[in-house]
Amino acid sequence: MPVLLTLTLLVISATLALGQGLATKRSLTLEAAKQIAAAAEAEAKRNNWNVVIAIVDDGGHLVYLQRMDETQIGSIDVAIAKAQSAVKFKRPTKAFEDALLSRQAILKLPGALPIEGGLPLMVEGKILGAIGVSGVQSNQDGIIAQAGANALAKLAAR
Repeated sequence: MPVLLTLTLLVISATLALGQGLATKRSLTLEAAKQIAAAAEAEAKRNNWNVVIAIVDDGGHLVYLQRMDETQIGSIDVAIAKAQSAVKFKRPTKAFEDALLSRQAILKLPGALPIEGGLPLMVEGKILGAIGVSGVQSNQDGIIAQAGANALAKLAAR
């Protein structure tokens, strides 16, 4: 009996020790991505702008893509690239666009897209993914992306 008790205590101790070394994190779900995209689409429709909306996870992998009717197909790759740039560098793509005015070296950063319209999706300071929008002027893409990012803040508050 003492051997069984000792083994049980060892297993419990090992389990607790393993759990302490692992992080717990939130992740972006497909349902959340759809809600973020719906909020972005609503903003685009309000302004009669046709765009592509891309949502990527924290690894830059596509979770959801939406192309509004009559949006040019070239915007598909651009929206995805904006989202991936925002998640890789944990900052809006507008930051690269602004930096380009004084430092052309920004163009050499692998994966950095210096065109507004990509925003990281963050909750409590942690990145869950990003949204990328393309189809109209870059500042308009940014407005639409912000509407999507704002929807995440509302989801997280629930």
